[in-house]
Amino acid sequence: MKKTGFFKEIALMLLIGFVCAAFAAFPSLARAREKIIIFNAGSLSIPLKEMSEAFNKLYPNVEVLREAAGSRVCARKITDLKKPCDIMASADYSVIDNLLIPDHASWDIHFATNEMAIMYRPDSKHAKEINSANWYKILLEKGVQYGHSDPNADPCGYRTLLTWQLAEKYLKVPGLYKKLVANCPIENVRPKETDLIALLESGQLDYVFIYRSVCEQHHMPCVRLPDQINLGSPASADFYRQASLRISGKKPGEFVAVKGAPMVYGLTIPKDAPDRQWAVKYLAFVLGPQGRAIMEKNGQHAIYPAGVSGDPAQVPPELKPLVK
Repeated sequence: MKKTGFFKEIALMLLIGFVCAAFAAFPSLARAREKIIIFNAGSLSIPLKEMSEAFNKLYPNVEVLREAAGSRVCARKITDLKKPCDIMASADYSVIDNLLIPDHASWDIHFATNEMAIMYRPDSKHAKEINSANWYKILLEKGVQYGHSDPNADPCGYRTLLTWQLAEKYLKVPGLYKKLVANCPIENVRPKETDLIALLESGQLDYVFIYRSVCEQHHMPCVRLPDQINLGSPASADFYRQASLRISGKKPGEFVAVKGAPMVYGLTIPKDAPDRQWAVKYLAFVLGPQGRAIMEKNGQHAIYPAGVSGDPAQVPPELKPLVK
């Protein structure tokens, strides 16, 4: 009996040694789950959550880690903080073009659209009166609080200011842009558009400028703005170009100009992505029929076939059938 126990102990030690040696020789065996790290715009949080859940049904061994922030903040996590990232999903494809290409990424896939809207609560001040024609008058009423995201951190922030400029031109109300800026105190400006929802729900704000898709996803009422100012209509592209402003550039103290343009969201895989193979599989899912259906369900039109900027030749072969 004692000899049998002794031999069992020897066998167990040999087995443990073999397993440890195997893990040392093949590190991938020690990793129970693969990981995909995504930096995404706040407005993509809900669609990407649903896509990740659907993707996990196909690939249960893959853990999708999503980190939401303003799109420009997402880009700087890659360029300045050198944080590992497999996929960058931006609310404005030009953020990837201007901040990541060519040093940190080679290509940029244009995959979805959106439009600006004004979210509010049913009990917001003048909620029963506001509409697509009088919204600016309501916002400038005494005691009404409205907010937007930071233009230097989030595309929704600079798109809000561009919308205000276009409203002045379209509505022919001289000085409207300056009035809207002056009546929105700095404490009503937050890093990303989804940060504003908590302020709205708590009653600190009556209205927030945000994407229409986010209003639909959160089942909140909103004012639909005319196509001429909502930055969602390709037919109004020429009119949109009349609006412009300066935001922070790649380096401290540097500024770049942004002009009004129809909204287009972008996707890329950084050059130093830790797990490029799984990132490609995930993007193929996003751009495929199931991913497009999830985008449409969440209030965003999916572009198919998707557009591409940067160097189209560098787009992975698995994705090329899904882009122009």
